[in-house]
Amino acid sequence: MSKKRGLSLEEKREKILEIFYESQSFFLLKELEKLGPKKGVIAQSVKDVVQSLVDDDLVSKDKIGTSVYFWSLPSCAGNQLRNVYQKLESDLQSSKKRFAELVDQCDALKKGREESDEREEAVEELKDIELKYNELKDEMGQYADNDPAAFEAMKSATEVAHAAANRWTDNIFTLQHWCSKNFPQAKEQLEHLYREAGITDDFDYLETSPVVQLSSTEKLEGGGVTLATFHQHQPAQVTG
Repeated sequence: MSKKRGLSLEEKREKILEIFYESQSFFLLKELEKLGPKKGVIAQSVKDVVQSLVDDDLVSKDKIGTSVYFWSLPSCAGNQLRNVYQKLESDLQSSKKRFAELVDQCDALKKGREESDEREEAVEELKDIELKYNELKDEMGQYADNDPAAFEAMKSATEVAHAAANRWTDNIFTLQHWCSKNFPQAKEQLEHLYREAGITDDFDYLETSPVVQLSSTEKLEGGGVTLATFHQHQPAQVTG
């Protein structure tokens, strides 16, 4: 004999609803777990089935004291189904209206775009223009390193970094002077601390390097001076 097929989730839901409709009463979950097997729904799956019915508003539940009661009446299910039907009907009408609008829009866009020799020539011309545009765009990208605006922005940023570096250098010298004045007995310890922090005898303010000026020819043709070259003639950037 073939093994009896188990109930699907939808069949289990129908069986649990039968319990409510036939009795038109209120139940605790443990009571439903006892009644479920009589309808072919194993006790272990009753809780999940009941919760799915609650989620779909086919079964109501409420907590009274410390107990949670479940119930469902045929009229409640009928109202729920009517609400679902009305929503689906409303969605259907909205979709039909939107579809009609899109059809009209599509027809309107087709006007003046009928296939013809003139249209094919215009499309080919547009493709050529787009190709030329992309070629020019790529060519402009080759001169990005010589962009005067980018050069000036980098120059300004470097000046800010240079000023910040010297400001912090000045702060360090001020702190060294204060430490030497207030802790003269700790001179050796302080010098050791300075060395560990990278403050050596040659530590000093940064000097400004000469800025490479771009000629108009170099700006337009990339005549050997780029932002990379500018980097090499400027101090490292320091935030402060």
